Amino acid sequence: MTAMEALALFTMSYPSLMATVWICGGLYYFFHWERKQTERPASAIAPNAPRVSVLVPCHNEGENIDETIGHLIRQNYLNLEIIAINDGSRDDTGNRLDALAQQYSTLKVLHQSNQGKASAMNNGLAHASGDIIVGIDGDAVLDYDAVAWMVEHFLRSPRVGSVTGNPRVRTRSTAIGKIQTGEFSSIIGLIKRAQRIYGMVFTISGVICAFRRSALEQVGGWSTDMITEDIDVSWKLQLSRWQIRYEPHAICWVLMPETLRGLFRQRLRWAQGGAEAFLRHFGKAIGWRNRRFWPLLAEYVISIVWCYSMLALIVLGLCDLTLGMPSWDTAEAVLEWSVGLLVFLCLLQFCVSFFIDSRYDHAMANCLFWSIWYPFFYWILNMMTAVIAFPKAVVRRRGQHAIWRSPDRGESFRE
Repeated sequence: MTAMEALALFTMSYPSLMATVWICGGLYYFFHWERKQTERPASAIAPNAPRVSVLVPCHNEGENIDETIGHLIRQNYLNLEIIAINDGSRDDTGNRLDALAQQYSTLKVLHQSNQGKASAMNNGLAHASGDIIVGIDGDAVLDYDAVAWMVEHFLRSPRVGSVTGNPRVRTRSTAIGKIQTGEFSSIIGLIKRAQRIYGMVFTISGVICAFRRSALEQVGGWSTDMITEDIDVSWKLQLSRWQIRYEPHAICWVLMPETLRGLFRQRLRWAQGGAEAFLRHFGKAIGWRNRRFWPLLAEYVISIVWCYSMLALIVLGLCDLTLGMPSWDTAEAVLEWSVGLLVFLCLLQFCVSFFIDSRYDHAMANCLFWSIWYPFFYWILNMMTAVIAFPKAVVRRRGQHAIWRSPDRGESFRE
């Protein structure tokens, strides 16, 4: 086998392998656990349920915060407090929160200068009274039973350090938004189910997550100098022997970018956050004590290698079109037979994920047509962001605060 054939074979076979792994893991999770969970969790109405503190970090969320707090107030969980942290907002977020605090006795409002989401979460943790800490974004809408579903995991096992919920896309007015609806199901949701089966979760969803307070305090809370605090805290918890669970019933409706610019900036930040977590925790992760973390570590390394191999394959293909390269002919033969298999597995993955997640999002079937374009669009996007992000993570100065900006809210949420 020539080097060109090997490059083409690896570039096409790795996504096929991972799709198979995710499909098998997701199906096992569904039939072994998920489909049996039909009754409302008992902790939803139990007066002696653990105290829960919901932290809501906010930065320029004036247009969304009333809706977010309103859904939290109506949670089907009795022993709950809400702490909103206004992180240096330049709009009317602070005034709106103060007005809501006058209206709801369970809401506490904290104000601080713009120091980033991780700093806001740590500030909220310092003022929280709950044994379980729930974190949601200031533009998220939480299902009324979401807190109770996540609490159940902490009651069942003392080794559970965190539970990640099931974010669903609200912004579906453009093709980009509709494609993301399928992505959150067929990629993110299915991956979390599979990783839960295989033992380690790459990251919680920062928009909807819960933590055992003692676990958070053991790992020092959220790191204020990491681009994505959710990936970092996930690695810290699991490397300290805490478990992370996935709870698909903990539904949270989120706003996502619907412009190419906003989507690229978001995915670049996610990719850089993953690279920063890898670089910071690699030394601890390769230790024998954390050998259960090795498959997740290997998956990340191979995925980065795949991104660069994909870039190389594209560049070589363009060179063949302009200059003509005899060695490319053999690579084309490998691509021809492997593309068909990859497309089939991709479609199977979408069918499986839509079958599972349609229990929680009945309208997602309307986005099925747009989701089939995922391989042609998002693979290129993810390849580009990973290739750019890894060097950025290498040169980024450690200890620099990661502050945030207002994200792209999507076409349907613009004035």
